[in-house]
Amino acid sequence: MKLRFLGSNSTGGDCPTLYATDRDSYIVQGWQLFANELLMQLDIPEGESAVEVPTELFEHLSNDGLRPGDIKHAAVPVMIVTPQGTCVVQGKAVADPDALSQMSIPDYETCVEIPKPAIIALLEETRGADLQR
Repeated sequence: MKLRFLGSNSTGGDCPTLYATDRDSYIVQGWQLFANELLMQLDIPEGESAVEVPTELFEHLSNDGLRPGDIKHAAVPVMIVTPQGTCVVQGKAVADPDALSQMSIPDYETCVEIPKPAIIALLEETRGADLQR
């Protein structure tokens, strides 16, 4: 899998980051959820994972030609939107060695793959919406 960097919310390159793939999907790199209240709200199937990222990370979708939109409510793949301005994104756990070799992932982070149509549907659905789970 080949990745194209879309943007990050840090200057160090090892914090929440958004990539486009050559598989019509996005990789969302973010903070791992450990045994906390956010994780307890999810039912994560085998082979999937979840990451927490600032909602502003999705502004970088404009670097892939999408209208960024505001993430203000939960709808697959965004499972939780917190009052602190973060969201929990659930998707396929990235295990592809080629993809992982293209990223700098510290121990406290992981990444998930989200199909591009799921992101597009979310952005279309959230236009004008202001709902939270």
